[in-house]
Amino acid sequence: MIAARRISVLGATGSVGLATLDLIERAEPGRFEVVALTANRNAAALASLAIQHRARFVAIGDPAAAQDLREALSSHPEIEIGIGADAIVEAARRPADWTMAAIVGAAGLKPTLAALRQGRALAFANKECLVCAGALFMREAAACGTRLLPVDSEHNAVFQVFDFERPEAIRAITLTASGGPFRTWSLDRMRSARREDALAHPTWEMGAKITIDSATMMNKGLEIIEACWLFDLTPDRVEVVVHPQSIVHGMVEYEDGSVLAQLGSPDMRTPIASALAWPQRMRAPVERLRLSDIARLDFETPDDVRFPALRLARAVIAAGGPAPAVFNAANEIAVAGFLKGRIGFLDIAASVEEVLERSLVDAGMPKTVGSFDDVYAIDARSRELARDLIDTSATLRARTP
Repeated sequence: MIAARRISVLGATGSVGLATLDLIERAEPGRFEVVALTANRNAAALASLAIQHRARFVAIGDPAAAQDLREALSSHPEIEIGIGADAIVEAARRPADWTMAAIVGAAGLKPTLAALRQGRALAFANKECLVCAGALFMREAAACGTRLLPVDSEHNAVFQVFDFERPEAIRAITLTASGGPFRTWSLDRMRSARREDALAHPTWEMGAKITIDSATMMNKGLEIIEACWLFDLTPDRVEVVVHPQSIVHGMVEYEDGSVLAQLGSPDMRTPIASALAWPQRMRAPVERLRLSDIARLDFETPDDVRFPALRLARAVIAAGGPAPAVFNAANEIAVAGFLKGRIGFLDIAASVEEVLERSLVDAGMPKTVGSFDDVYAIDARSRELARDLIDTSATLRARTP
């Protein structure tokens, strides 16, 4: 009898974590065994998932939610409880055959790194690890013998049709973008976009931060950086095309002119299932793709004027050093500021660009990325610069298009 695959889910209560656990619940009995689950502050949901999936260990990041978690699990003493950021990392260290790293943002770097060091399979929806610390992260994965399994729909699509045994035959890859809710909006209309407008994604159901990143196309900028590291490509070989139907998720162009694409209904359970069962396949409860019903597939060139994030991302790649980590941290703070109503929608990209420029002359900003400690320091300082900019937003307003 084949032993159950031991699974940990970091970020279990988010959209990717819930989709992962949904697939595990639907799988044949005995195929998977849940080792550890984590959440930031949703104690009730975490406790419910832990009971449902018989998790051995749960960790919640926010100490203020500790008592709620303990009370919710009071009748389940067999489930070990951890509290705080260190407990999240401890969950990632628990022996597992396959870990889903789905903690959003730079906060996921330390636990994802801890999971990577187990030397097993690491599925990751946290693109920030490769954005902030690409060279270090890939070097660590190689040293530990870890199999990296991308879960973002675009990178997973490329992963499925990428010939890793003959990479010299590959000319370029293409990441598709839905275009988000503002694909057809004018710049003037985008200037007055509200929070609820930006969160109304036309095809995908995602968390708030990722949904806003889709609306600004910042997610695609981050994905370009991630793809360069993951597939060992130069930036000029990573292309982006807007595809509003979100049916074609990624393409690989080969030297002989062939283009291989991965298609599927816009449901995150497809790429997650691909990673969860790798190198096998498993059934996923997604809507079957019927091209005759869709009837057409549209593709457009991204508009760098209305969506400057792609231009910024490519500039960041060219700059190297701390720039990618600055780019990511500044965006996280700007998105939070927009969601709280402190800045406008167009101010998100403008603030990221301003923080990147200030970081070049900032005395407190590390200038090299030689260790993960450097990455953490760059991230912390970049957040300070971004908060200061938003607090004194006159400069920001002056440069918003």
